[in-house]
Amino acid sequence: MNKFKQGLARVFDDNLRTKQWQNAADWVIIGLIIVSTIEVFLSTFDSIAERYSTWLNAVDLFTTIFFTIEVSLRIWCADMIDPKYKGFWGRVLYCFSFYGLIDILSTYTFYIAFLLPIPYAVLKVLRVARLMRVFRYVKAFRILSKAISSKSRELLVSLQFLAIVTLILSFILFFVEHQAQPEVYDNGWTSVVWAFAQYIGDPGGFADMPPVTLTGQIIACLVGILGIAIFAVPAGLIGSGFTDVMEEEQKKQELKDNAAAINEMMLVKSTRRENMFWPAKNISFGDLTLNLSITEEEIIKSVAASNNLRVKNLAAAVNEGPKTDMMVVNQFCVNEEYGCHLERGSSVTIVNPLGVGDNGLSYFDWHIAQLGGFNYVANEIFSRQHSDREKRCNFYTIDDESKGNAIFLSFADHVLEGRSKDDWIIVIAGEQTVKNKTHLHFEFGGETGEERFDFEGGIAPDRETVKKLFDDMQGTLQNVGLTVDAHKVQPKLNPQNIARHLQSKTEANVLLLTMSYKLMVFDKEVHSAIVNIADVLNRNLEHNRPVGLHKEEYLVRPIDSPYWKNLYGVS
Repeated sequence: MNKFKQGLARVFDDNLRTKQWQNAADWVIIGLIIVSTIEVFLSTFDSIAERYSTWLNAVDLFTTIFFTIEVSLRIWCADMIDPKYKGFWGRVLYCFSFYGLIDILSTYTFYIAFLLPIPYAVLKVLRVARLMRVFRYVKAFRILSKAISSKSRELLVSLQFLAIVTLILSFILFFVEHQAQPEVYDNGWTSVVWAFAQYIGDPGGFADMPPVTLTGQIIACLVGILGIAIFAVPAGLIGSGFTDVMEEEQKKQELKDNAAAINEMMLVKSTRRENMFWPAKNISFGDLTLNLSITEEEIIKSVAASNNLRVKNLAAAVNEGPKTDMMVVNQFCVNEEYGCHLERGSSVTIVNPLGVGDNGLSYFDWHIAQLGGFNYVANEIFSRQHSDREKRCNFYTIDDESKGNAIFLSFADHVLEGRSKDDWIIVIAGEQTVKNKTHLHFEFGGETGEERFDFEGGIAPDRETVKKLFDDMQGTLQNVGLTVDAHKVQPKLNPQNIARHLQSKTEANVLLLTMSYKLMVFDKEVHSAIVNIADVLNRNLEHNRPVGLHKEEYLVRPIDSPYWKNLYGVS
């Protein structure tokens, strides 16, 4: 049900420029709004209404039922569109938003007519108001709304000033005109009505009371000048706001274009290793500046404008010696609020809890899952040190705050959903301690230095397979110059560790593998490690899919591959 709501949220995103199938639903909605408006217009012609009443009524009924379903679904999934609409009162808030109110008035009033004697003309007017729903798809209207909103404070101040000055002048007008024509200006309300009526041209003639005194005529002239100002000042402010918003939109588009160029450059700067083509792991600020002619400041802003790029400092992965900043950009896949979830029907699920924090981890974990054909669940957005308070959540050490976080619960559900006792959940994280030079640490709940595989209290019930997997992994990686240990130096998994937390929720086997930062970030052997680790996991743990590595996406250069281009939004 949650996935269904997320799908509806993508349908109702009001964005006609994205390349997703849900845009077809947007165009259907727009088309039916236009059809409904045409139906109301044609019904105003008596001859047409009399001759084609059956068809017109059918169109009216069909569009009303369609929009009833659509509006109801919008209200239901409003919390997926914007978190501020969560819960009952959040839905009420959505119903009283600009578009929510238009949706309700143009749709639900049809049913109120069965209970209350609403005039037919009112119903038709509300049907025409349905045309205003198209505004949510029109970029120009959004820009104008944003321009007005950006200058709302200045507009309010200017209007307050004009209103106060007008009131002062109207009172002065009363005192000078009351003596000359007391029967006309018999109270202060009369002069106030006269002054404000001049701003709209007194269309009804209800304030046709021209002043006759010299002072009154001077005040009338001042009111006339203010009448110009009351339109000129807001128009100038809105014009200024419109210019600012247009410049802001243009800058945003430039940043998006830069982000797209960076994503493309990551595919262009591919690497050939193990007879396969790999997208770039990182691309340095220097390379981006040289190839794309953008400054470091523009790189940082462009990455911030993207949803699948981030800036990392590789110096954080240096464990000893002096550290010199090495600023790079890397990319990752995003299709969930927390990051990435790919269900491939495998008996193995690769879990990345620290993509946003651990250098090189997202690249490493992604390609193990890709090559092995495994399920993949990765936290690419949240961390306990995130600059955005709303995205501060620890996905590795699961405290009470994490357990109560809806995004983490969604992450955990995707990891655990459908897993049986024969399945394997492999959590892969960066190396936490650096007391030795081992490249890969097996952890399944033993004390530091534990060499047995049959100890009590571990997190992988199938110890026989764990031992077989460890021996195979150790022998295979040793052939390519990499070392493996089990519980040699890492501390025992604490009760809050993500691996223990997952084991407490499932019958599946859980393993924690911690990788050397040096291997993931700096060593050229990283691609060999990925291939061999994926191969070992595949041949020992896979029982749902055919055994063997999935190399088909690595046979051509990424920039020439529709798969990689689509994955990272490269046109």
